[in-house]
Amino acid sequence: MTAIRPNRLRCGIFLAPFHPVDEDPTLALRRDIDLIEHLDRIGFDEAWIGEHHSAGYEIIASPELMIAAAAERTEKIRLGTGVISLPYHHPLMTANRMIQLDHMTRGRAMFGVGPGLLPSDAEMLGVPVPKQRDRMAESLDVILRLLSGEIVTEQTEWYTLKEARCQLLPYTRPRPEFAVASTFTPSGGKLAGRYGLGMLCVAASQQGGYDVLGTNWQVACEIAREHGREMDRGVLRLVVPMHIAQSREEAMHDVKFGLHKWVHYFSSINPTATGDDLDAKEPAEAMVKSGRAVIGTPDDAVAMIEKLEKQSGGFGCLLMLAHNWANFDATKRSYELFAREVLPRFNESNIARDASLKWYTEHNTELIGKAIAAATETVQKHFAEQAAKQQKH
Repeated sequence: MTAIRPNRLRCGIFLAPFHPVDEDPTLALRRDIDLIEHLDRIGFDEAWIGEHHSAGYEIIASPELMIAAAAERTEKIRLGTGVISLPYHHPLMTANRMIQLDHMTRGRAMFGVGPGLLPSDAEMLGVPVPKQRDRMAESLDVILRLLSGEIVTEQTEWYTLKEARCQLLPYTRPRPEFAVASTFTPSGGKLAGRYGLGMLCVAASQQGGYDVLGTNWQVACEIAREHGREMDRGVLRLVVPMHIAQSREEAMHDVKFGLHKWVHYFSSINPTATGDDLDAKEPAEAMVKSGRAVIGTPDDAVAMIEKLEKQSGGFGCLLMLAHNWANFDATKRSYELFAREVLPRFNESNIARDASLKWYTEHNTELIGKAIAAATETVQKHFAEQAAKQQKH
């Protein structure tokens, strides 16, 4: 029998979310839940949900609340925080929320962590931007100790713990799955290697993030070996913007619905870091040309994944950026097309079916001949039986 891949490529979404300021926010949040329900029905593996507090578009302030709501409406999809901004929260409170979600979802919750992305969030909270990564590392260390059942007494410049402990231990033993955000710097890889965490490469298709995919993973592997462990590529997740349809023309037409708003948002919040593709007169075509996004067919999605596999050395899960470039119906069709036509190519879902069809095709003359012969014999037997009955009468 033909050998197949030992581990299937998983798929999911990374939901910031991106909701334009000209639509009803209540309905937008409801649509996010509806989308996760749809993904659960069509077999997506994961959905990661972000935390933001400013700039108007990314309006989910608590990914934990969204996970709790989505968990009650889904069956199998795993739900992750993408990500909790650790410097914004007391580590004991964060640990307790994580454990509660782990129990409420019976192990379907995953915990992505990061330093916080929008400097406006940090500014409002009085968190010094230069200290965000250091504070994330401090918080993560304490949270993992608390989840292991340790009693922690510790004081830093931004939190105090006095004989702190979690009154519940995790539902998932020894602990739920953790992943750390990784973009351009090696800091995420260092933490992943030190603690044995997954990595969320949220800028995998952007030139800067793409260039360091292999490097940051290597950093994680080297640090892991220093701590006596080996990294598993199954915990490496790459985030890519995609919208696919039956033709490139259809996909390009679909994204006219909302891509320009998405581009305007990024140009507004960080006008110095958009890139030539977002500044172009036709950003959809420029983003495809630069490799930042897939706006095309299932074949284009396959080509992107193959490119990322080669650059990274292999990964476990492809997360499609949830972006609202197309209307909701076209968006759902894009995800379904990905599940139906893209994933099976990497997971070799149809190897046995192809082999069966090939075998039958190669032997069909012989097999059909046997079937015809059997049918002919049956007919002849029937007429012989009828003739025998007539002779008796």
